[in-house]
Amino acid sequence: MNSDDALLPLASSLATSKGWDDFTRTLMLAGKSLIPLPVDKRTTITEVEGCESPVWLAYSNEHGSLMAYSPSKVIRGVLAVLLEKANALTTERRSTFDFELYLSRCQLERYLSQSRGNGIKSVITKLKGI
Repeated sequence: MNSDDALLPLASSLATSKGWDDFTRTLMLAGKSLIPLPVDKRTTITEVEGCESPVWLAYSNEHGSLMAYSPSKVIRGVLAVLLEKANALTTERRSTFDFELYLSRCQLERYLSQSRGNGIKSVITKLKGI
């Protein structure tokens, strides 16, 4: 297994959570760690199309990392897990990384409705292109 494939702390805590309640609590806590994309950066350019809840995603030169925001607590948790990994990868590696497999390894796909899952695929597509 490549070191890029290792689960980072947020994903690892989800992977080891026990049951629905523990998983949901862990996911909500993960969302609190997300550095929110500033309101003035939440534009049509940074909005992710195809999401049930609004999602904005952009690279911040000021922070030197990807940032995101969604009003949905569940989606903020998923974004926190995705960005924790994405920000640990090089731009080149991020463009080819299997984020779906990564989310599967931390049990997330089991908890996402089909519409949320489709939205997360849109987030991943945009994430890979930034």
